[in-house]
Amino acid sequence: MMAGIRSRNTAPEVLLRKMLHKRGLRFRLHRKSLPGSPDLTFPRYRAAVFVHGCFWHGHECHLFKWPKTRTEFWVTKITGNRERDARTVEKITQLGWKALVVWECELRRKEQDLRSFVDSIADSIRSTQPEMTPFAVHLATAGSR
Repeated sequence: MMAGIRSRNTAPEVLLRKMLHKRGLRFRLHRKSLPGSPDLTFPRYRAAVFVHGCFWHGHECHLFKWPKTRTEFWVTKITGNRERDARTVEKITQLGWKALVVWECELRRKEQDLRSFVDSIADSIRSTQPEMTPFAVHLATAGSR
């Protein structure tokens, strides 16, 4: 079953790509030259977007539940993912890039809410503000839970 889990081109990632492309944003996929190979990079704006699955990255939402079997393995795995995510965001921001994290559950909104949410993502990408966005701060705090 685990072999069927994709790390690239997931449904939430493809949905976000389509919506951002409709808003005129052009991007590169899975840029290996940046820490963590962000799902989307916007070189013009020096912005990197990570689309995280709530289970694999341990997001404390309704989509995430700790597995009942092999709990020690899963706690180690998901905690490690959270810590790696926080380090990745820190490295990217140190390189002068903005890091945005979009969670799977955030992309499961009703259509009108989703459009306004993606509009706010597009605004954050286009922003000239160099500081971390609320999305990146959300990820950084998630790593410490």
